[in-house]
Amino acid sequence: MGNATLIPLVLAVIIVIFIIKTFKIVPQQHAWVVERLGKYDRTLSPGLGFVTPFIERVAYKHSLKEVPLDVPSQVCITKDNTQLQVDGIIYFQITDPMRASYGSSNYVFAITQLAQTLLRSVIGKMELDKTFEERDAINASVVNALDDAAVNWGVKVLRYEIKDLTPPAEILRSMQAQITAEREKRALIAASEGRKQEQINIATGEREAYIARSEGERQAEINKAQGEASAIVAVAEATADAIRKVAEAIRSPGGEQAVQLKVAERAVDAYAQLAQKNNTMIVPGNMTEVSALIATAMALIKKT
Repeated sequence: MGNATLIPLVLAVIIVIFIIKTFKIVPQQHAWVVERLGKYDRTLSPGLGFVTPFIERVAYKHSLKEVPLDVPSQVCITKDNTQLQVDGIIYFQITDPMRASYGSSNYVFAITQLAQTLLRSVIGKMELDKTFEERDAINASVVNALDDAAVNWGVKVLRYEIKDLTPPAEILRSMQAQITAEREKRALIAASEGRKQEQINIATGEREAYIARSEGERQAEINKAQGEASAIVAVAEATADAIRKVAEAIRSPGGEQAVQLKVAERAVDAYAQLAQKNNTMIVPGNMTEVSALIATAMALIKKT
């Protein structure tokens, strides 16, 4: 009775073990390498897979996701013999599970060592200042070299990033001093440019003010000249009008006699004023002129 109960139990256990070893569920973004009698047979893709128990086994399990790998910090020598502490990070992905299983005993260690070697080689070809300016070029050079070598390992190197570049303390101090001097230089240049622009603005303002003053003075002169011209025209018009009136008066009856009387009065007044202003007696050279003027004046007065 005991043996009859034990045999089915043993068979049930064997069946469960057989099922567990036969059916394999591979997760998404994973690949399992199956060996048959110690030799590579196939790669199981995500989903349900079958493995023959005791003959086949899952030898390697790989993740197909992108993997970040930290590269240990190391000291590199630049072209100008300066020590530089460098550390970075690699991003890679398994593309061939079979090669990743059998191409290298430890592809992670191999990638890390090769990355350090390549980094020392690339930085050794550059001067210190260039290493800070050409980080993208350094990253690209390391990725290209790693990717070529990692093909045999079934790995695709996606990118390499330098996390930090640390020069010695003395170099840092000199670089800081250089940066400070450069900033002071830019500040002085900016200040001189400001003063230059200020002088230009002042000169431009003075020039525009002088132009405005000269334009004002010119306009004032024009206005003055126009005023004087208008005055001259007005005086000329008044004189012409007076002359016309005199001419009309002369042409009227008695006008000529009035003019002769006025001339005689002016002549007598002129001689009288000369006699009053000068101690010397002034006598006309031709006395008949005076008597003629007086006679004419008297005759005109009598007629009037």
